[in-house]
This record gives sequence, structure tokens and C-alpha cells, in this order.
Amino acid sequence: MTDIMDSPAVKAAQAAAVAAGAGAAAGNGGVGDAAGAAAASVAQPSDHQPLRAAVVKAAELARAAEERARDKQHAKGKKTARERLDLLFDTGTFEEIGRFQGGNIAGDNAGAAVITGFGLVYGRKVAVYAQDFSVKGGTLGTAEGEKICRLMDMAITLKVPIVAIVDSGGARIQEGVAALTQYGRIFRKTCEASGFVPQLSLILGPCAGGAVYCPALTDLIIMTRENSNMFVTGPDVVKAATGETISMADLGGGEVHNRVSGVAHYLGEDESDAIDYARTVLAYLPSNAESQPPVYAYAATRSERDTAKRLATIVPANERQPYDMLDVIRCITDYGEFVQVQELFGASALVGFACIEGKPVGIVANQPNVRAGILDVDSSEKVARFVRLCDAFNLPVVTLVDVPGYKPGSDQEHAGIIRRGAKVIYAYANAQVPLVTVVLRKAFGGAYIVMGSKAIGADLNFAWPSSQIAVLGAAGAVNIIHRHDLAKAKAAGQDVEALRAKYIKDYETSTVNANLSLEIGQIDAMIDPEQTREVIVESLATLATKRRVRRTDKHHGNQPL
Repeated sequence: MTDIMDSPAVKAAQAAAVAAGAGAAAGNGGVGDAAGAAAASVAQPSDHQPLRAAVVKAAELARAAEERARDKQHAKGKKTARERLDLLFDTGTFEEIGRFQGGNIAGDNAGAAVITGFGLVYGRKVAVYAQDFSVKGGTLGTAEGEKICRLMDMAITLKVPIVAIVDSGGARIQEGVAALTQYGRIFRKTCEASGFVPQLSLILGPCAGGAVYCPALTDLIIMTRENSNMFVTGPDVVKAATGETISMADLGGGEVHNRVSGVAHYLGEDESDAIDYARTVLAYLPSNAESQPPVYAYAATRSERDTAKRLATIVPANERQPYDMLDVIRCITDYGEFVQVQELFGASALVGFACIEGKPVGIVANQPNVRAGILDVDSSEKVARFVRLCDAFNLPVVTLVDVPGYKPGSDQEHAGIIRRGAKVIYAYANAQVPLVTVVLRKAFGGAYIVMGSKAIGADLNFAWPSSQIAVLGAAGAVNIIHRHDLAKAKAAGQDVEALRAKYIKDYETSTVNANLSLEIGQIDAMIDPEQTREVIVESLATLATKRRVRRTDKHHGNQPL
């Protein structure tokens, strides 16, 4: 904890003053209790050395600071930084570091506008820095930057995840370039930690200007419907520069960044929901890239075996008939649980975390309920980013395929479907975690290749008996291959539609079914729908000892961005 006392003879009294005074978020006492304990210790005529007055003063400052924070934050419908830490960590486990760093106890200054420390989330250590808007608007200056960078250095050394709770007015104007320099240092530390320890950002207040790139560099961004904003330039600057009048929520609110821009990965109903999502995600991820994800107790039940059998009835035989891929996922995962990532963005694809026999996995799937499960610029980036996240932190990827292809149109071409679609290829082709793919119904063209095909690097690939795998769907292929025959038939007055139907049936029999893929080794086995979970379980067990290999001596690839 915070070192505010020199004598080791009064550790018990120090713990009373500091543990509660400096760590209200630990959930085991408030700063008021600390001040009382300190004062009582001073007054007691005992053999213990009396507490220094500075300790009492520090505890009183801490208590008063939290009271001011409650008054300011609650009036805005927001929690204090320490109340947020109460929600994030297991009860009584938060240990604060640098409580009074940047402060002046004699001058009634309780410290910097950020709280740093460590705690447990489901029993595993996590580092946190939480900006305190009640202190100088949560702005970042030299003291705050030093605290954050020190925490991140410790997290990297200890190999533990980092959670950032953001609620800040940005760089402290009074400190000028010195404040901006601290952002540069935090950017670099975040990049250093990227892919080594999980990094989550909770945006629970304003985050503007250069400050937005701190969370933008992390693995997941979590926002709330109210009070949560991110933008490079605020509404006033936008109006002055472009004449556009726009609210903070419409410019960079939680709804906008979850549904439109894709910047955020989860939209919490409130702060408690957002923090609970962060805890849930951490439960699926390992502490660092050198560790395996946690394993949870699991016992199969008869009801779950019955649930697996439902797969035979969920997916319609008609390739044009939509269905909800979430129903399929719930039949495959433990207890039907699936934690979605970017649920509102690129909705024609689904990505998220689940467990299969107690072992965390990442799931990637097309969503036939939304634009037939087609790949577009948004869903492509969504899939690519998630696969990269899973690969960084040793989560196997299970891919469920039902995709008609890439979305056609000038809007997609102009939006960069080539560049952005290539990200999916790069993600799968470079992934070295276990990759298991199941084709449920259709997999056409380039979309088939990029969605975890064996050719792009998947380890084990399966298909349902009714699946269709081809360059193009039967109807589209027939219109191209037999266009001259159909034209001649029309000119001769024959029944063109009957002839087209015959060609389609012949094409489906000879080409579109998965037999060709099976024969050339691109599909390892045909499986009945109700076998899907069992086959995935067996595949993951087979691949459990798969490890990374370094194939070249290159520094890194040049990923399409």
C-alpha cells in the first residue's frame, strides 16, 4: 500500500489509517474509519508508539476527497473512481499504490487525478488505473502520467491484465507540452503491452482529443449509454470548423461507437453493467500471452445432450431461408452461454467468447438473420480483429460457416472491401492457435476461403451433409455457365425455367455439394448436425498440444490496415 509512515512499530495502526483511507475501493472500510482509527490510536495511552500527525492528516484528506468525489459524481449520475473499483474487484482485494503521489499532505492536496493499484478479478490479479474526474476534472498531467506508466511497467513485469477506467477532461492545459508528453509515454507503454497482457478500457465519462488513442490501442473498449463519450474533436470545434451542429452523444456517444463506427466493443446499460462485462471478459482470457486460459469445472448433463440434438432442426434446408446463428451457438457451448463482442456492429457476423467442456474458446460465425450472413467491410474487420485477439491470448477459434460471399456494390468497393476484407485473410493465415471450422449450409467463393478454410490454415474442417461449397451458388453459376444454352432455348420457344431448374439440379449434384471438398482433403469429415458439439470437443482435445512455431526470421508482416 501507500508508504506514509516510517516506523515499523505501528504497522497495525498504519494499516487502519491507510488501508481504509487510501483504499476505500477495497470494500473493507472507508476513509472516515481510517481517520477515526488513527485518532483513536493517537489518544490511547498504550505501549505503542503514537501515530504521527501526518498520518492522521492523510487519512482525513483521503476521507474528505472521497466525500467531494461522491458529491460531484453522484450529481451527474456517475460513480466515483473508488466506487467503480469496488465493482471491478473481488471484495477486499484492491491494493492501491502511490496513493498520495502528486499531492501535498501539508498543503491539503490528497494526490493526483488518477488511482492506481492491483486487485483480484475472480481470484486472478489485475492492474488498474482509474481516472478521478472529481480531481481537476480527471485531467492528465506529469504526476498522473508517472503513476500510469509505473503501473503499466509493473503489470508487464508481473504479466497481468491492465484495466483502464477513463473519465477525464484530457491533457492538463496548465502543464502544456509536459502533459502531452505523458500521453506519448502511455501510448508507447500500451503498444509494448499489446498482445502480451490483455488490456481493457472502460469509458465512463468524457474521453477527448489525443486521449482517445489510449483506449483505441487496447484490446476492448467498453462504453455506456449515458455519460460515455469519445471524440478527437468536440462539438464546439466541429461547429467552428465545419458549421455542423451536433451533440456530444451523436458525435461520439456509446451508441454511435458501438453501432456505427465500431470503435467500441460493448454498450453497457450503466456503469455496473459495463464493469460486469469487463469482469466477464477477463474470466475467459489468460493473464498473459505466455499462459493458457483458465479452465472451469464442467459436467455434461442429459439436458445438454438433448440440446445438442436440436441442431438437426434449427438450420433450414432452403439456403435462402434465414435463421438465427445464436441458436446454433447455444447448442454447442457449455450451458448455452455466449459472450458477444461488438454485438451491434457488423451484425452479419458474430464473434464472442464461450466455453466448451470448461475450456474458453473464441467463436466466429456468419449470421444468416442479417443480410444472409454476407461479409462486408464492417463484419470483415470485426472478424479479423477478434481472431487476432484470440490468437494473441491462446484461445482456440471455432468458426461456424454459412456465407453466400462478399457483399457486392460500389459502396463496398469504395469503402475498401479489398483492403478490409484482406484483414480476415491475414488474421486466419497467421493464427497459430487451434482452428476448427464447421460448414453448416453454404460457403461460396472467396468468403469460403477466408472463413477458416483448410487452405488458409485451419487444422480441422467439417461439413454438414446438406452443406454447399463452391465458387458460386448453383443459380448464379448456371446463369453464367449456361447463358448461351438458355438464350437458345428462349429463342426456340422452349420452357427456359424448366431447363434452368434442370441445370441447377445437375450443378448441385456434381459441384455444389461438399463431396468434392471431401475428396480433395479440404473437408476432413461429413458430420450430422447433432454431432457438432461432440466433434468440436474431440477436435480441441486433439489440438490441445498445438504450439506456436516461428516460420521465418522476419521482424513482422505488413498487415493490411
